Amino acid sequence: MEIQFNVEQIILEKKNRLKIIGWVVSDKEEVDIEIIGGNILEEKKVKREDVKNHFNNIIIDEECGFEITLKSNCCNIKIKFFTGMKETSFLINLKELRRIRLLERVQKIKKIIRSIDIKKIKKGVKYLKKYGIGLTLKKIKDSVSKEKNELDYNEWFLTKHLPGKEELEKQKSYKFEYSPKISIITPTFNTPKQFLIEMIESVRNQTYSNWELCLADGASTNKETIKLLKEYEKKDDRIKVKYLNKNLMISGNTNEALTLVTGDYIGLFDHDDLLTPNCLFEVVKAINENKDIEFIYTDEDKINKDSSRLILPHLKPDWSLDLLRSYNYITHFSVLKKELVEKIGVFDSDYDGAQDYDFFLRASELTSNIYHIPKILYHWREHENSTSLNSNSKPYANDAGLNALKVHAKRCYGNEGVVENGKNLYTYDFRVKNLENKLISIVIPTKDGLNYLEKCVESILKKSTYKNYEIIILNNNSEKEETYNYFDYIQLKDKRVKVIEAFYEFNWSKLNNHGINEAKGDVLIFLNNDTEVITLNWIERLAEMALRKDVGTVGAQLLYDDDTIQHAGVVVGMNYWADHIFKGEKKIHYPTPFVSSEVNRNVLASTGACLAISRETLEKIGYFNEEFIICGSDVEISIRAYKSGLLNIYNANVCLYHYESKTRDSFVPEIDFKMSEYHYSPFRENGDPFFNENLEKTSSTPKLN
Repeated sequence: MEIQFNVEQIILEKKNRLKIIGWVVSDKEEVDIEIIGGNILEEKKVKREDVKNHFNNIIIDEECGFEITLKSNCCNIKIKFFTGMKETSFLINLKELRRIRLLERVQKIKKIIRSIDIKKIKKGVKYLKKYGIGLTLKKIKDSVSKEKNELDYNEWFLTKHLPGKEELEKQKSYKFEYSPKISIITPTFNTPKQFLIEMIESVRNQTYSNWELCLADGASTNKETIKLLKEYEKKDDRIKVKYLNKNLMISGNTNEALTLVTGDYIGLFDHDDLLTPNCLFEVVKAINENKDIEFIYTDEDKINKDSSRLILPHLKPDWSLDLLRSYNYITHFSVLKKELVEKIGVFDSDYDGAQDYDFFLRASELTSNIYHIPKILYHWREHENSTSLNSNSKPYANDAGLNALKVHAKRCYGNEGVVENGKNLYTYDFRVKNLENKLISIVIPTKDGLNYLEKCVESILKKSTYKNYEIIILNNNSEKEETYNYFDYIQLKDKRVKVIEAFYEFNWSKLNNHGINEAKGDVLIFLNNDTEVITLNWIERLAEMALRKDVGTVGAQLLYDDDTIQHAGVVVGMNYWADHIFKGEKKIHYPTPFVSSEVNRNVLASTGACLAISRETLEKIGYFNEEFIICGSDVEISIRAYKSGLLNIYNANVCLYHYESKTRDSFVPEIDFKMSEYHYSPFRENGDPFFNENLEKTSSTPKLN
């Protein structure tokens, strides 16, 4: 056996000190380590059970891990691993590591300098005198955190996202093959003067010129509003205004604006919000790239009352039906083909406050040609009467949204479609109760690990509200007597539990396929032996989703034992392969530039630690790929389902603990990497459709890229 090693971590410390952590092994031989270019200050061996377990057919040193602290003034350090007959090495570019660390410090200092505000210092002194040091320190901490995020976002938007002057000028002269007229419809009623001016000017400043702005005023009593509208009508013949005799409220006024439309596509726009200057250009560009598009939506952010600050970007996934059924994530800026709008019909005043949500739900029933532009093209105005600032400003809107979704559920699924309020305001719990007491098979591979397996099985038996299930335990080479005693005990205790012998080398995919062939259920839930049920109705919630004809795989929210998130959906391409979004985060963590972990949504994949798939789907797309040995086939089967036109869902309303790989080591064989490289393509390279391309791929916490 050649020398095998892994340098896992390099920690830079002060005064030219650094710590190197890793492991090294060789068959039956002790490996020596020599540092070239540095002086060793401390060296210690570390027991590495995970490495020893992986090389279980080879005699290696139990203390194969190492931690070396050294001092160096050199640019490069060479770590030499050698035995009597073999030698290999690893090079560390210390100069590059120091350069990166210096750049990070400089950036921090720059941000601190930019954040200094003399007025706020004076204000802080007054606050200190009034409230004392404890409350003052807390307020400073909260304020710094908030301002840092706002500063970072404004800088990001202006430098990385908004086109520069030169690019905007190019857009003005660009000739599209197809130049549709975009009709923007906006209801107005006593719109404040400055808001109205900024809204209209944001349309007039578009780099794409073939548009019309169709305004319907609901009998404003504010004379300034009417005066401004008349002035703009004269100033720009692309602006049309319909003056109503009475206020028909938001749906009625919007419907009146619709009567002015002469364009090919219709954009929905609020009277106090703003479009970015490249908004319509990007919309028309998307239409030219795919003329089948019938419904377009974009990313958005919030703008404060005096238009001086942008905050709270909402970077959305591509079209996600199950996310829309959780809350209205589409909102702004939305553009629909005129023919589609004619099929949908008018806005319904029964859902005022959520009239656009009802409109989008109806649109989703008529077309799947829905396209997302992953660019912030809309600024949603933040003021005291807007839900963007005050979620309680329109409490009726939550009920209107709930009612709209209930009617949508009934149209799509009849009496099986059931909707309730979600965990938070403006979120909803959408279910299709189609289970009809079908048999559910729970497949659990195991090798000993009795303390985890017993907890897993007992949690299923004691907590599950759904009773028509079977548990298939695949015994993969267990060795301990206590394990076999438990197998005998649990099968006698509950006839729904069956232990199947699986005496072959560990292969996660092969074990689950073995379970599929033994199972009798209409839905199979593949479960790791180191999980524990939290949600009582977890079986029915997973199974009813898996039984939907349009669904491939269904995953759950998994938590570490400290109640932080272990899994809330997989992003393919994250951390170079595939990783769990929100990993290590608290369950409730608002705001996020992406979506919340607490709502159902479509994903490209979920972890196989808890994954539901109907037998019908398995027969359609095939079983797990056994060329994967340990990990990757859960993602691959989900990708296969997606490519077959099926939806994969992360169900945030199903929650289990996952003690993550507690009964096997963390080693991943090379073949799994090779298989992943092949099967995850092109999503690793081109992006996961359910994760916004403007978010950092090397962070499981949603951050701007």
